[in-house]
Amino acid sequence: KPKPWKHPEAITRGQLKKMREEFWDTAPHYGGQREIWDALKAAAEADLSLAQTIVDSAGIIVTTDDLSTCYDERGSKYDLPKIVLSEPLNMVKDD
Repeated sequence: KPKPWKHPEAITRGQLKKMREEFWDTAPHYGGQREIWDALKAAAEADLSLAQTIVDSAGIIVTTDDLSTCYDERGSKYDLPKIVLSEPLNMVKDD
């Protein structure tokens, strides 16, 4: 998981969920393979040991401690934002 971070403004769990959905829906349009994006999503939402198994079995090369920068076996780069890897420190309760 990434180091603790803050979103520019306080957000709710619902807002974070929506931002994550938007990222995963649009990510494949930036390049790379759909299967790798799907594996990265599964890994980002899994616990550490399962995440490791997912990236290993998909042939994903992780170049950071927190999945924020990865490559597939063909050399395509995959950048994951903090919003899909962890929750911000300044999250507020939904109304």
